[in-house]
Amino acid sequence: MTVKQTPLPLTSKRQLPLSLFLRPPRNCSKTRTTPKINTLIRCSSSPSPPMDHQHQAKRVVVCGGGVIGVCAAYFLAKKGAAVTLVEKSSVACAASGKAGGFLALDWCDGGSLAPLARASFNLHRSLAEELNGPESYGYRPVTTLSVTVTESEAHQSGFKPVENHRLPSWIDGPAGSPREIGSTQTTAQVQPQLFTRTLLSTAIEKYGVEVVIGKLEQVQVEGGRVGSVVLEGGRVIESDSVVLALGPWSGKFQLLASLFSVYGLKAHSIVLEPRESGAITPHALFLSYLPSGGGKAMDPEVYPRPTGEVYLCGMSSREEVPDDPEQVTGNPEAISVLKRVARTVSSHLSEEKAGVKAEQACFLPCTEDGNPVIGEIPGVKGCYVATGHSCWGILNGPATGAAIAELVMDGRATIVDVSRFSPARFAGGRTGRR
Repeated sequence: MTVKQTPLPLTSKRQLPLSLFLRPPRNCSKTRTTPKINTLIRCSSSPSPPMDHQHQAKRVVVCGGGVIGVCAAYFLAKKGAAVTLVEKSSVACAASGKAGGFLALDWCDGGSLAPLARASFNLHRSLAEELNGPESYGYRPVTTLSVTVTESEAHQSGFKPVENHRLPSWIDGPAGSPREIGSTQTTAQVQPQLFTRTLLSTAIEKYGVEVVIGKLEQVQVEGGRVGSVVLEGGRVIESDSVVLALGPWSGKFQLLASLFSVYGLKAHSIVLEPRESGAITPHALFLSYLPSGGGKAMDPEVYPRPTGEVYLCGMSSREEVPDDPEQVTGNPEAISVLKRVARTVSSHLSEEKAGVKAEQACFLPCTEDGNPVIGEIPGVKGCYVATGHSCWGILNGPATGAAIAELVMDGRATIVDVSRFSPARFAGGRTGRR
């Protein structure tokens, strides 16, 4: 038996200043736009806590406004660093704004990611308490099911789904073999864009983080140590440490590309708005979808959100990452398949009963050995990297950010051992070279 849940409005008591997250208009020069945006940020921020005059705060520049960069900026500032976040386009405009936001405690058990995932899942729970996550960014525990959907059965004359009490009532398509693969103790969700922006807004208001919209051109190194970063247009930001959290664009930055390979996996998604949203229960679905006419099974995922929206994703492929995040668009064929999946799974998600809020795609940053890259770059003191989290970026963002903050400020990470993810593992040569 399932319980209907009325969708909750995500209305934070602290309204996010949208001007902090928007890309500058394309017809404005960066030299004129950046100071204006910075002024808005300073006006929206509370004064930084007083510093010991004999010990100036460590200046840290975090490059990348996705979930990894924002988490790093948040925890660095919380530990007392003077943080400047540099973002090329707009905060959470890529995968951090278009991902599913699914969180799992133990799905990485048995592999190298297990300690990171467990630490980060628990940190998500703590942050939700600290930042009013259920209202601010849709944090909630969910029950997660594995379900087989056989599309051809939906087209049989007079087909009626077999009643299965283990399936939520809104799944009224040709679904079967339901199996619980995550409970409300082990799986949860966030709305990833709201999570990322809420965390940054808090970092700005409470800890004085500054945000600069601009393209990173170069990390300047003097005597084997970071000295500053240079942005397009010539602006120089002095720094004691730099964190490069560039996601799939890591492969386009020479300092990183010369050490290891990061490629982009293009994943598609749609966001639907069912008219009867109250009927949609908090069950995340991992589908084994058998298309009509045979062919390879697909594995789309379905995530209802407390806003009443339903997010579906799948149809991924390795493709070249464009220079500009704003240029990423979905392939029409992939979007069409996701819509077909939606209406097959549930009549509530059909075109007749649900509006389409978004048709989109994003690039997931992947490494050739399947592990993220977290740590100080060999030979460049004070320069750190955090990238390559693949589909687990939203889950592992908090622990990655906290670990980076400890590495930068304390010299070692205690929240979780990230030594196995160090870029030093590539010291023998760049992976992926053929």
